[in-house]
Amino acid sequence: MSDVLFSIFPNEKFIDLGLYQYGWEQCEPAHLYGPAARNHYLFHYVLSGTGTLMANNQQGKTNTYNIRSGQGFLLFPGQISTYIADTNAPWEYVWLEFDGLRVKEMLDLAGFSLDQSIYHPVSKEYREIMKDEMLYIVNHSKETPFHLIGHLYIFLDALTRSVSTVRLEKTGKMSDYYIREAINYIEQNFPYEISIEDLASHCGINRSYFGKIFRQSVGQTPQEFLINYRMAKATELLKMTDLSIADIGNAVGYPNQLHFSRAFKNTYGLPPKSWRKQY
Repeated sequence: MSDVLFSIFPNEKFIDLGLYQYGWEQCEPAHLYGPAARNHYLFHYVLSGTGTLMANNQQGKTNTYNIRSGQGFLLFPGQISTYIADTNAPWEYVWLEFDGLRVKEMLDLAGFSLDQSIYHPVSKEYREIMKDEMLYIVNHSKETPFHLIGHLYIFLDALTRSVSTVRLEKTGKMSDYYIREAINYIEQNFPYEISIEDLASHCGINRSYFGKIFRQSVGQTPQEFLINYRMAKATELLKMTDLSIADIGNAVGYPNQLHFSRAFKNTYGLPPKSWRKQY
């Protein structure tokens, strides 16, 4: 039987970067997981041994990869995958499952995509920092959520730096400035009515160009980002307060309770009242 450490993160209130579960495993020979798909990003780093990953690419076809110690693999939300430990040298790996509004931007910097799931570090220094942060999180599950999220940020920073041949700096592109301005505007004004025209006007650019660069950078349309941000804020209020559903909807920009409940159910699969009871 495999040796396993496994923990579920107790807090879902982190919007930009959140942790869901994490662990370590020394697999038995030919130990198999899948086929399965995750709801969030899942990164494995191989500490020793080897194994095989079979994962769907952008076109829905299955790619097969042989992965050894010092490498890793990233699985995307909804991506179907199966991974198998080698029969002679079964792998030992550590993993983190995470997600958040800023994650796609960081993974794009690291060069990950559905067609490029394998982690090939070029910096030994940052690879070791990344590995140490993963192991720290796995071995300190009793620390506070803020403490663990801090180490998750360091992990993600080291991950991106370890695959770059040059130090990752701010690009200084005007499009990055526009995206930051738009997100700041949403964070400060999400309880009020916001249109794409409002966001584009705030940034001083036309609507079409704004929508294009926002989707390229964030991986969502501005409207999708706004809805997801409002719904994440709604879950915080559902968990942490006794406010009525109508009051929560109004607080996150939905004066009409029916419209709020419909948007919430479309996002989480449950109406707000049922979600509150379950979580």
